[in-house]
Amino acid sequence: MLNLNRIYELSRHFKLIFIVVGMAIIIASTLFTNRLANKLSIEEQKKIEIWAEATRQLVLPTANTGAENNINIEFALSIIEDNTTIPVIIVDENDNLLQSRNVKEPRSNIASFYKKEIKRLKSLHEPIEIKINDQTSQYIYYDDSLLLKQLYYFPYIQFGVIGIFLLIAFLAFASTKKAEQNRVWVGLSKETAHQLGTPISSLLAWVDILKNRHEEDKLIGEMAKDVNRLRIIAERFSKIGSVPDLQIVSLNETLINATQYISTRTSQKVVIECHFQGENYIFCKLNVPLFEWVIENLCKNAIDAMDGVGRIDFYIQQTGKEVVIDIKDTGKGIERSKFKTIFSPGYTTKKRGWGLGLSLAKRIIEEYHMGKIFVKQSEINSGTTFRIILKA
Repeated sequence: MLNLNRIYELSRHFKLIFIVVGMAIIIASTLFTNRLANKLSIEEQKKIEIWAEATRQLVLPTANTGAENNINIEFALSIIEDNTTIPVIIVDENDNLLQSRNVKEPRSNIASFYKKEIKRLKSLHEPIEIKINDQTSQYIYYDDSLLLKQLYYFPYIQFGVIGIFLLIAFLAFASTKKAEQNRVWVGLSKETAHQLGTPISSLLAWVDILKNRHEEDKLIGEMAKDVNRLRIIAERFSKIGSVPDLQIVSLNETLINATQYISTRTSQKVVIECHFQGENYIFCKLNVPLFEWVIENLCKNAIDAMDGVGRIDFYIQQTGKEVVIDIKDTGKGIERSKFKTIFSPGYTTKKRGWGLGLSLAKRIIEEYHMGKIFVKQSEINSGTTFRIILKA
């Protein structure tokens, strides 16, 4: 069993490593992209500064026609025309629009649009001043280029894509593993039922012969009960993997029968009682042999946890369209971190056993009866309460 627990722990570690590696890829990619975006932002600012200087050189001849302002106009124009991606707005000292470039104007309310746009650009970057002369200045407001904006959003898009990929991969891995486990359980269960079928039939025949020859012997009657019990167990195994036959039955009678069977075959130091809400019978759609199997597994686990001394109480109540069954024991309790783990196939704390009882119980309740089973609460050295929810 230690090997099975080790395999389960390794499986959990593998999933954890898978998630950690995926997160590491996302973080590394995000950091690299942000670094690249910051570098591009610096380059764009330098480009705007050069563009501003070229604009200033073009404006200067109109203000001062001295020979010192005689520059290469064609070169300045080529610099200005090279800017095809960065939105730019040039204003005077009173924020009156002088010129714009790479700005998509609306069809109407243009003045209002630029007023809002200038206000927005002020909050993004410090304006670049174009000093015309000692008394006159112009200001350039600019936005990030479309490429830079895309680069800023890229890490988040990448995060989403990688996250979806990891989720799909994880679900595919989990579903494949679960499907494989299901095939193993179904095959093992049906083969077990098949192997038990022949000797049980023979035992039933031998019991009938003994009854006819020794009618007064009461032990033969008890033997017949145990052989019939073996038949029921084989029938349970044969139903695994098949569509269960659910019938409307009395939950009261089903629980009483199941708990009485356990009570007569366990220590007298263990008390098992059922507490029903009111005197009315509660009816549910159940497959009785499979449901009794769940109750027996829960009781046996509780008896083991109590070391054969203690109480098991069943509290049953109907709330609307649901029936709630709380199974409370006075055992050793379960750590909170193990509340879900205990239902995993192969997980057990016992030196003997396969760790299949709670796993099968979960499958019978949730997949066959469309209900729920979980640990409601547990305290170490005080006891555990399991809860089963069924449709009324």
